[in-house]
Amino acid sequence: MTGARQAVAGAIDWLGKTRNLPAEQAYMLCSVCGDLRISEIVDAPNWVVAFYLPRIVFE
Repeated sequence: MTGARQAVAGAIDWLGKTRNLPAEQAYMLCSVCGDLRISEIVDAPNWVVAFYLPRIVFE
């Protein structure tokens, strides 16, 4: 859960910096279009979680 929270928070920050979105709009966009993925489970319990947002959203 910690990794998921950090991934979403990072995506919201990134959207604010690169796309000039307010935090509320970035959060809604992440909620609707984003996808959390487990990238690595080998080093359990330190799992790597990634946030995926398709580029098509911005085109």
